Amino acid sequence: MNIQIKTTTLSLTPAISEYVEKKLSSVAKFFENDSTVKCNVELAKTTNHHNKGDIFKAEVHIVAKDKNIYASVEKEDLYVAIDLVKDDVVREITNSNAKKRSLLRKGGAKIKNLIKGLVKK
Repeated sequence: MNIQIKTTTLSLTPAISEYVEKKLSSVAKFFENDSTVKCNVELAKTTNHHNKGDIFKAEVHIVAKDKNIYASVEKEDLYVAIDLVKDDVVREITNSNAKKRSLLRKGGAKIKNLIKGLVKK
């Protein structure tokens, strides 16, 4: 998986980039068969419209051949935002896989019932 990290109003340190790559490496297991997966990560500090403290935003956009996944989280801590956005991405991937599986099973059940209906007559 090709991970590109972009920062806005925030300096990218080696510790932050290493943390992002470590967290998103667990997402790469869902795309083992696809070598053209692109993962764009944007990290930002948004403080213009907040009165107190810094608010960090983490966005992840994954583009694969049959999936387009986007997740965004805003939190007071950058590392917490990265953790939560990774959890959201994993949740979206597993939900889309479950939908595909259930559609396949429904289609198989319809075909099976159709065949049973033809045999009974």
